[in-house]
Formats: sequence, structure tokens, C-alpha cells
Amino acid sequence: MASFTSHDASAAALGYLYQAKWALLELLRGTHERPDGAISLELHDDVAWEEDHRPVDLLQTKYHQRSLRTLGDRDDDLWRTIRSWMDTHAPGDAEGPWLTLVTTQEARAGSAAAALRGPDRAPADALRLLERAAADSNASGSADVRSRFLALSTRDRAVFVSRMRVIDSSPDIDDVDVEVRDRLLNGLLSGDGRRKAFMDQLWAWWWGQVVAMLQKRRTSVSVEAVYRRLEQIRDDYTVGRLPTLVDPLDWRAARAAGEDYGERFFIHQLKWIDLSPAELEKAMMDYYLAYNQAMKWADDNLLDMEALGAYQERLVDEWERLFLRMVRRLPREATEHDRQRAGEELLWQVTENVTVRVRDEYDEIFFHRGQYHCLADETRVGWHTEFRERLAALTVQAAHA
Repeated sequence: MASFTSHDASAAALGYLYQAKWALLELLRGTHERPDGAISLELHDDVAWEEDHRPVDLLQTKYHQRSLRTLGDRDDDLWRTIRSWMDTHAPGDAEGPWLTLVTTQEARAGSAAAALRGPDRAPADALRLLERAAADSNASGSADVRSRFLALSTRDRAVFVSRMRVIDSSPDIDDVDVEVRDRLLNGLLSGDGRRKAFMDQLWAWWWGQVVAMLQKRRTSVSVEAVYRRLEQIRDDYTVGRLPTLVDPLDWRAARAAGEDYGERFFIHQLKWIDLSPAELEKAMMDYYLAYNQAMKWADDNLLDMEALGAYQERLVDEWERLFLRMVRRLPREATEHDRQRAGEELLWQVTENVTVRVRDEYDEIFFHRGQYHCLADETRVGWHTEFRERLAALTVQAAHA
């Protein structure tokens, strides 16, 4: 019978995701104990607390999805963690960092892990239990670390274990999201949609920090940085403001997936005033981002469609005034080139100056430009003096295609 080797990496991937999510929760939990602290990932350990750029608490995270097993003294998770700590810092350093095991499993009653959890830690009991397990276990996977542990001096073993802590029965990966939200609940706005948008922004920012740390572009993220970012996000939900929930990377991903607006009305309109291919690409991005931004606001109840409609009416009115002036100023003998240049000038006039805002303090230029492209796609505005006739011809062609 043929044998197959499993290459399923889902458990490892979940473990890394859990580690990254736990780090944010840990930052929020540490605001009172370590207001000047910072968290790093995969630098000193899985997760580590730093103070003055020095590690003060090394956290090993162990994630087991829906596991009913408890954590005992001979389990591989425990000894792999001990191996990591022995490799990272001198076990007998009494001034060394705390060593914390975070696990979704429950510490088995009467185990060393149980003796190392909570405010009533009993390091002496944990030391005795670990020494017994190290001597009695026959597990081949932990033989080397158990031997190294027992080879430590009596003093070094005692110091080593005295620095250990266990946080067991830690929340599942989905429950970490809930705990993060609950810790911020009092500072969030009312309404499920607004809260969801707020949390989406926070997590999007955090994943950016995670990537930066893993790529070694930054070493850590401080408690202060998290709360500074929270304040910035909250500011977007005050009266007169709106949060930006889209990113140019969204368009690049959509483009890579085959999104193409080449035959849309707003692109035809831009071709009629002779914009370059590079300028057309920028217009497509602005259209995509502005359209999806408006939909996200509507989905999260941050902006209703009536308010969006009123904003678009003001945009149309602004365009109409300038369009009428453009037509009046063109001479009767104007050439096609003249009409193209006039239309291009009109386009830049209305799209490069944010004179009409969807909210008083929201002036993101991509949204302003993109909304004009949305209106051009709906044939409500145009740039060429003959845009209406040309759009009508396109519609006829499409009907007979």
C-alpha cells in the first residue's frame, strides 16, 4: 500500500496567527503594568515585552485548536518551551527576564504548569515536579533538553524555574478578537457597523506592524504607539469626519485578479480628451477606491445613501457651472484639439481642488476624484463638449452589439 506524507501546514499557520493576535491583546493588557513597555515578535522569543529596549518577559505561545488534552509535566509542549528558554538566556541569571508560557490547554491538576500559574505560584513545587519528570520520562523527543535541565546546578535550576510563569486556558484564536474588542468597548462608538469598521481599521494597522516586525523593519511596537493609533482612529468617527477604509493595495490586488474598466463610460470620456494610458490607470484606481469606500461606509452605517446622493448633487452642480463656462469660452471655430484641451482643463479643475466635501473635515483627494469618475460613468458629468452625443452613440452601439 502506498504511503502518503501530510504537508498540511494549517496548524502551524494558525499558531503564527495566534501569536500575532495574542501580541496585540498582550499590549492592551499591559497598559497599566507596563505603560512604557513595548512588544516584539520573533526577536527575543515568540513574543517579548521590552523596557528600554531590553527584554523583560519572554512569552512562548502554544495554540491547540479545540483540544481537550491538558498540559502535563512530560508533554513535548512544555519541554520544547524550556529548550527555547535555555537557548535564549542563561537559565541561572537571577536578573534575567520572566519566562511565560501561554497555552490554550489547561494545566493538568498537580502539574508543574499548574504550580506556575496565577498569583499563587509555587516555584519550589514546580521545580520538584520538573526534576522528577526530567528523570523519569522516556520520551525521545525531549531527551536532550531534559538532560540539559538536570545538568544545571541546583542553584541554576531553582533560579530558572523561579522565573517561569504559565498562562493556561488562554482564549481561542477567535476569542482573542472578542477580548481585544471588549477591552476597547468603552471607547468605541455606538452601532455595530461603526464598531466593526473601527476594529477592522485597528487590525489592519496591527497586521502592518506585524509584517514590519517580521521583516525586521522595526523591532517592536510600544503601548504608547497602540494608543496613539487608537486615538487617531477614534478621531475619524467624530462629527464631520469619516474613516478611510480602503487602500491602493486593494486596487492592485483587484487589477492582478483581472479587474478592468477599459470599456466603462468614464474611461471612454477620458480617452475623448486624450489622456495617456498611465493617467487612465490612475483614474481606474481612483474610481475603484472611491466606489468601494462609499459602499463600506454604507455597509457600516457610517454614511447613508441619502447623504451620499446629496454630496454627489453638489459635485454635479460644481461641474455644471464650470462646464457651461468652458462651452461659452470656446470659439465657434474650435478644433477637436481645442475641445480636448478645454475638456482636460475642466477635468483638472474639478478633480484637483476639493471644494465640495462629503463631510466637513473629510478631504481625501482620491475620493473626490473617484466620485467624479463615478458620476462620469453614470453619464451625469462629462469633459468633452460633445460627451452627451458620444455617450448616446456608445449606448446605441452596445444595444446593437
